[in-house]
Amino acid sequence: MPQFKYKARNPEGRVIEGTIEAETEDQGRAVLRGRKLTIMEIAQAKGRGFLNRGPKVSSNAVVLFSRQLATMVSSGLPLPQAIGIIAEQSDSKAFKGILLQVRDDVTSGSSFPEALAKHPSAFNSLYVNMVKAGDIGGNLDTILERLSGFLEKAEVLRNKTKAAMIYPAAITVIMLGVVAFLLIMVVPTFKDVFTSFGAQLPLPTRIVISASEFLQHQFLVIIGVIVAIGVSYTMFKRTETGVRTIDAVLLKLPLAGSLLRRIAVSRFSRTLATLLSSGVPILDGLDIVARTAGNKIIEEAIFTARGKIREGEEIAAPLKATGVFPPMVIQMISAGQETGKLDAMLYKIADFYDQEVDTAVEGLLKLIEPIMIVCLGIVAGGFVLAMYLPMFQMSQVAGG
Repeated sequence: MPQFKYKARNPEGRVIEGTIEAETEDQGRAVLRGRKLTIMEIAQAKGRGFLNRGPKVSSNAVVLFSRQLATMVSSGLPLPQAIGIIAEQSDSKAFKGILLQVRDDVTSGSSFPEALAKHPSAFNSLYVNMVKAGDIGGNLDTILERLSGFLEKAEVLRNKTKAAMIYPAAITVIMLGVVAFLLIMVVPTFKDVFTSFGAQLPLPTRIVISASEFLQHQFLVIIGVIVAIGVSYTMFKRTETGVRTIDAVLLKLPLAGSLLRRIAVSRFSRTLATLLSSGVPILDGLDIVARTAGNKIIEEAIFTARGKIREGEEIAAPLKATGVFPPMVIQMISAGQETGKLDAMLYKIADFYDQEVDTAVEGLLKLIEPIMIVCLGIVAGGFVLAMYLPMFQMSQVAGG
């Protein structure tokens, strides 16, 4: 009997992981729900460790597949044949192999959502659940069009986030590399010249020379410490406590924290709107949104709100109680629920926060650029000052 690895939340709110035997994924989900567990992830176990997730597939490939399949399905082409045609045209060998497996599973009697769920590296839980809603509702082509639009906007948002982070990271790495080069290769030459003067060196020069000697003599130790910190951080990040701690710190960072919160609100609103407009029940939608939030603190807040909504409360009050979502978002959600147009209101919130993210990223980049230039100027000026102060002193002595 096939085994499925799962990650779920028990009634006390604690996240647990394990494996379960079941004929199909739906049967496994039913067993876990019978244990009163809220399913976060479930996938058939294949091999060991990270190999279970399979080859990585780009989001652009999934977007193109969704658009092509929507067109073919709306034209009346049988689903297995449509998937096979798209697979043969795919430039990615990994994605082509996945699509051919999906086609074979559908041909052999599996439902389309079940076949997709076997490949979480290409089709996440959001994708699978929306396809399931479209399969049940008979509007699979419409759902696939919505999915492709959603994935495109999500990719744009992801690229904006990377743009805000990559620039300062690259400048910092370059600056550290230049400093290391100067300390290891340039400063020792000046040190020999300065030592021959036989005079007391200025304080800035002595500091730079001491830093150069330390870096030369303890270079391997420094590399070892950096590697140890990196490994420790990676291991810490893989734990529940580590993820929660890091995500909490990120949300509290000046400037970057505000940007990450806006991105999270935009993602929450657009994902939930897409699910609701596709016919997914609100509780299932919130469950999926929480697992795709991208931040542990926001994920826990959504799960807390979902529990209160399941007990009968309306959506606005539990979300407000979490303290994660801005007042304007809560007011618009409340208005959308009262008018029966919650999905449309969520789309408006997502569009508004997309513009907010654009403005924030542009402002952050404009602010970071002069800061980096000033830092580079200070570093370069400090080295020049430290290296030439002794020469000025020697010139004054010789002139006297």
